[in-house]
Amino acid sequence: MSFRLLRTGLFGFGVALAPLYPGLAHEIVGNRFFPATLTIDDPGVNDELSLPTVDSFNTGDVPPVRQRDISAEFSKRITEDFAISFGTTYTFLGPIDPTAAGANGFQNLETTFKYRVFKNPEHEFVMSVGLSVEWSGSGSATVGAEPFNTYTPTVYFGKGLGDLPDTLSWLRPVAITGQVGYGIPDRNFTTTFGVDPDTGAPTADTEFNPRVLNWGLSIQYSMPYLKSSVVDLGLPDFINHLIPLVEANLQTPMSNTLTSGTLTTGTINPGVIWVGNTFQVGVEALIPINRQSGSNVGVIAQLHLYLDDIDPHGIGKPLFGGPVQPASPFRN
Repeated sequence: MSFRLLRTGLFGFGVALAPLYPGLAHEIVGNRFFPATLTIDDPGVNDELSLPTVDSFNTGDVPPVRQRDISAEFSKRITEDFAISFGTTYTFLGPIDPTAAGANGFQNLETTFKYRVFKNPEHEFVMSVGLSVEWSGSGSATVGAEPFNTYTPTVYFGKGLGDLPDTLSWLRPVAITGQVGYGIPDRNFTTTFGVDPDTGAPTADTEFNPRVLNWGLSIQYSMPYLKSSVVDLGLPDFINHLIPLVEANLQTPMSNTLTSGTLTTGTINPGVIWVGNTFQVGVEALIPINRQSGSNVGVIAQLHLYLDDIDPHGIGKPLFGGPVQPASPFRN
């Protein structure tokens, strides 16, 4: 799921709580469960609800602005392999200087169409393709919502290392997920007309709308996988629910900008997810990769609900086709 932060390449924040073994929700490939990560999308299609996702960080502006976001995203499977999701974010902008004015409002509504094209249980590999659309006019310009549509075709993938040989069994709980998308604005530039406050003369300010490569990666170590598919170390139940991970969420301008390919922004996000039967909770730090990405370490958290576990014969069921029962040792 992809909740964007304002103009800085940072992403929204998420929290998740849950009992250990995942059920129907999210992507299960062979023995591998791919959880919903907080700042890049997971590689599968599911019926799910992230509510809320919250974040707090200082932007890369000079001077920086304290930004806080509250986001929600709902994903619905149309068939077993095809889903549509809708996401919205409410942003609070508070200047570091308490004497200055702030702003708040909705970001543009985002819709994602996603199709799973390949799934290999033996090698714990899955790939999906999607198209995200950010709808102009659905958000507030005071918090940076753009006055144009942006279309982002994206490839998502996930690979578990459960097929490693016995000599590397301690690495089998590791999984890697990633996404690569290309954001295309529906107009090359935006011109804002105004009046010079000193002379009264009309002014025109033209801003180029760059095409941006959106790319990200997560590296995860699944304690549920370690217990169920490698070795039971007799660890406390709480530990056996955890998936420590590190995510990277990055953006690189590629064209229609004077800084094409030279100014990548984004964050590196270490954190942990605790997964269960019907929901998960996660929290990560947001560490800017450079000054343009932010001025301090932020935080993101998310409560994520597995609708296909909560109501597998109702809202969690594909519109066409019955509930899908994954063959997974994670099942109770």
